[in-house]
Amino acid sequence: MKDYHINIFYSEEDEGYIADIPDLEPSSAFGETAEEALAQVQLAKTAWLETAKAHGFPIPEPKYRPAIYQVYATLAGD
Repeated sequence: MKDYHINIFYSEEDEGYIADIPDLEPSSAFGETAEEALAQVQLAKTAWLETAKAHGFPIPEPKYRPAIYQVYATLAGD
């Protein structure tokens, strides 16, 4: 199984990094560094998946691909 895509970006408004997992809304996390945001969103992902399993909720397949990868796949014929 492919893993979930994680976005990490700097937020001037929050003065730190935000990480999110588009396929597992609303999984997001904050960190003072990109590494901290990544570590925190990994914890959020684990909690999200464990909660879904415990309650019998469906777990989505990883499908999100940033636009740049979608364009490449189209050009490459994937």
